Amino acid sequence: MLLLSENLAAPPPPGPAFPKIYPEIDQDVLTESEKFTQGQPYELFARLRAQAPVSWQREGNNGPGFWALTRYDDVMRVDGDPKTFSSQKGGILMAYGPPETRHPLLFRASVDAMINMDAPWHLQLRKEHMPYFTPGYLADIRKKVTAETTRLIDGMAGLGECDLVEKLSAQLPLFTLCEILGVPQSDQPKFIKWMHYLEIAGYITAKKGKDLEPTPELLKFVQALNENVAEMFEYGQHMLQKRRADPKPDLMSAIARATLDGTLLRDEYLDGSWLLIVFAGNDTTRNTISGSMKLLTEFPDQRRALMADLSLLPNAVDELIRMVSPVIYMRRTATSDTEVRGQKIAAGEKVIMYFSAANRDPAIFPDPDRLDIRRANASKNIAFGFGPHVCIGKRVAQLQLEEVYRQLLTRLPDIEYAGGIDIAPNNFVHAIRKLPVRFTPERRTAQ
Repeated sequence: MLLLSENLAAPPPPGPAFPKIYPEIDQDVLTESEKFTQGQPYELFARLRAQAPVSWQREGNNGPGFWALTRYDDVMRVDGDPKTFSSQKGGILMAYGPPETRHPLLFRASVDAMINMDAPWHLQLRKEHMPYFTPGYLADIRKKVTAETTRLIDGMAGLGECDLVEKLSAQLPLFTLCEILGVPQSDQPKFIKWMHYLEIAGYITAKKGKDLEPTPELLKFVQALNENVAEMFEYGQHMLQKRRADPKPDLMSAIARATLDGTLLRDEYLDGSWLLIVFAGNDTTRNTISGSMKLLTEFPDQRRALMADLSLLPNAVDELIRMVSPVIYMRRTATSDTEVRGQKIAAGEKVIMYFSAANRDPAIFPDPDRLDIRRANASKNIAFGFGPHVCIGKRVAQLQLEEVYRQLLTRLPDIEYAGGIDIAPNNFVHAIRKLPVRFTPERRTAQ
């Protein structure tokens, strides 16, 4: 069984191979992770959609460059055509950096995973996971999510102010993930610590590679990163091998016993599956819970409308997901010479689909920068992707958001973002590390 990490296509020569038909606009912004600490570049996305919807972007570190897609229809077309636009050929990240800057274990695991596979492997593994995302299974998960949400809000309700990420946003998705995986809840703090390092791993390893004389602080952080990454994979291998030998009715066992072409996955693919489920199964929901609080504070009329009619909550959740768009982009690689919106793209060139830009395309979502909980087509958002690679855990994320805001708006009706958001330097996911909130403390009735 070949490893994707050993068979990635070589980067194409610096491009583009065909003439650009659209102008270059604000080069370097999309490749600089630090610039995303101020939030996603929605103004840039708007200019690109209007003036250069298929925009050639130069890359630092002598990278070959890539095509950036910012219109909804173009993203849908590319994501829905895996034969022409491959995940497997070049991976789903913008760049993996030169070999000397890569974290060896993280690089291998981030590539040797289902999310990077094309047909037929992708579908084979996806089918192995599906029993844990059926309506019946999710109904049981919803009951547990409801109880855990109540417990977490109990813990913060008397405070009056707190960090929503610490008290709720980081906790609930990990609880849910542990339930689905079959991981002991006592191990949940480990996952929170690992996520802290995973979200900035790319930034830190790239910075170490750039700095001729890394500071002692940076070297200390790199050491902590290496130790935590090693711990995370050791834990994953232990649990997966344990389930392979003694399966349980949980997703962990399904991953451990999954096969490709009738053969059990190699350990390298177990690492990839573990990294994918830990990161994707937690990060997107956590950041959408936090980002939604900020949006409801910025649009108080929509908050009041939702509080007056909680039956609007499912549609409101779709609209909040559209506006937060926690996954900023996904990459594909052209398998043959092709064309998008009149722009010729050569075989082997990178194509980056900006989900967060597509979700604010005014051609699809009128007045796209305004939160509208009654938006008729909010469910058309593509925050979870489209086509064969649409996120398998989409419904799990939605039900958690519904339950969180059902309880928060009922129990703490004046809760609001208090300023001081902290966003990680990450241009792949909108990673909110801290979101202060304030509210009138809930008074407990004497028993």
